[in-house]
Amino acid sequence: MPTALRIVKSVTKRERLEARITREQKRLFLRAANLRGTSLTDFVVASTQRVAQETIKDSEVLSLRGEAREAFVKAFLNPPRPTKAARLAAMRYKAFLGR
Repeated sequence: MPTALRIVKSVTKRERLEARITREQKRLFLRAANLRGTSLTDFVVASTQRVAQETIKDSEVLSLRGEAREAFVKAFLNPPRPTKAARLAAMRYKAFLGR
Protein backbone atom coordinates (compact mmCIF):
# COMPACT_ATOMS: atom_id res chain seq x y z
CA MET A 1 0.00 0.00 0.00
CA PRO A 2 1.59 3.31 -1.05
CA THR A 3 2.27 5.83 1.64
CA ALA A 4 2.17 9.56 1.09
CA LEU A 5 5.12 11.57 2.24
CA ARG A 6 4.27 14.82 3.92
CA ILE A 7 6.75 17.58 3.28
CA VAL A 8 6.61 20.24 5.94
CA LYS A 9 7.90 23.65 4.96
CA SER A 10 9.32 25.82 7.67
CA VAL A 11 7.21 28.95 7.47
CA THR A 12 7.29 31.73 9.99
CA LYS A 13 3.74 32.65 10.87
CA ARG A 14 3.56 36.25 11.92
CA GLU A 15 -0.05 37.19 11.23
CA ARG A 16 -2.89 36.64 13.65
CA LEU A 17 -6.60 36.17 12.97
CA GLU A 18 -9.30 36.31 15.60
CA ALA A 19 -13.02 35.72 15.35
CA ARG A 20 -15.94 35.76 17.76
CA ILE A 21 -18.00 32.60 17.46
CA THR A 22 -20.86 31.00 19.34
CA ARG A 23 -20.34 28.16 21.79
CA GLU A 24 -22.15 25.85 19.36
CA GLN A 25 -19.83 26.81 16.51
CA LYS A 26 -16.77 26.13 18.67
CA ARG A 27 -18.12 22.72 19.66
CA LEU A 28 -18.80 21.91 16.01
CA PHE A 29 -15.33 23.02 14.91
CA LEU A 30 -13.65 21.11 17.76
CA ARG A 31 -15.57 17.96 16.92
CA ALA A 32 -14.58 18.20 13.27
CA ALA A 33 -10.95 18.91 14.18
CA ASN A 34 -10.89 15.88 16.50
CA LEU A 35 -12.34 13.69 13.74
CA ARG A 36 -9.54 14.87 11.45
CA GLY A 37 -6.94 14.34 14.15
CA THR A 38 -5.78 17.94 14.07
CA SER A 39 -5.79 20.96 16.32
CA LEU A 40 -8.65 23.43 16.22
CA THR A 41 -6.33 26.12 14.86
CA ASP A 42 -5.00 23.90 12.07
CA PHE A 43 -8.52 22.78 11.19
CA VAL A 44 -9.89 26.32 11.00
CA VAL A 45 -6.91 27.62 9.01
CA ALA A 46 -6.99 24.73 6.52
CA SER A 47 -10.76 24.94 6.08
CA THR A 48 -10.71 28.71 5.64
CA GLN A 49 -7.83 28.53 3.17
CA ARG A 50 -9.62 25.87 1.09
CA VAL A 51 -12.82 27.92 0.92
CA ALA A 52 -10.86 31.09 0.08
CA GLN A 53 -9.06 29.34 -2.78
CA GLU A 54 -12.34 27.91 -4.13
CA THR A 55 -13.99 31.34 -3.92
CA ILE A 56 -11.15 32.99 -5.83
CA LYS A 57 -11.10 30.21 -8.43
CA ASP A 58 -14.85 30.49 -8.93
CA SER A 59 -14.56 34.21 -9.55
CA GLU A 60 -11.69 33.81 -12.03
CA VAL A 61 -12.94 30.86 -14.09
CA LEU A 62 -15.55 31.36 -16.79
CA SER A 63 -17.95 28.43 -16.89
CA LEU A 64 -20.31 28.13 -19.82
CA ARG A 65 -22.79 25.39 -20.67
CA GLY A 66 -24.64 24.34 -23.77
CA GLU A 67 -25.51 27.07 -26.25
CA ALA A 68 -23.55 29.73 -24.37
CA ARG A 69 -20.36 27.64 -24.65
CA GLU A 70 -20.96 27.00 -28.35
CA ALA A 71 -21.54 30.70 -29.04
CA PHE A 72 -18.39 31.68 -27.13
CA VAL A 73 -16.19 29.14 -28.93
CA LYS A 74 -17.64 30.11 -32.31
CA ALA A 75 -17.02 33.82 -31.66
CA PHE A 76 -13.53 33.11 -30.31
CA LEU A 77 -12.49 30.93 -33.25
CA ASN A 78 -14.22 33.05 -35.89
CA PRO A 79 -14.13 36.66 -34.70
CA PRO A 80 -15.98 39.24 -36.77
CA ARG A 81 -13.96 41.71 -38.82
CA PRO A 82 -13.17 44.92 -36.97
CA THR A 83 -15.49 47.79 -37.72
CA LYS A 84 -14.21 51.12 -39.06
CA ALA A 85 -14.59 52.62 -35.55
CA ALA A 86 -12.56 49.77 -34.05
CA ARG A 87 -9.78 50.18 -36.65
CA LEU A 88 -9.62 53.95 -35.98
CA ALA A 89 -9.52 53.34 -32.23
CA ALA A 90 -6.65 50.87 -32.70
CA MET A 91 -4.75 53.41 -34.80
CA ARG A 92 -5.23 56.12 -32.13
CA TYR A 93 -4.09 53.72 -29.43
CA LYS A 94 -0.96 52.76 -31.36
CA ALA A 95 -0.20 56.43 -31.97
CA PHE A 96 -0.66 57.10 -28.29
CA LEU A 97 1.83 54.34 -27.49
CA GLY A 98 4.22 55.67 -30.12
CA ARG A 99 4.18 52.59 -32.31
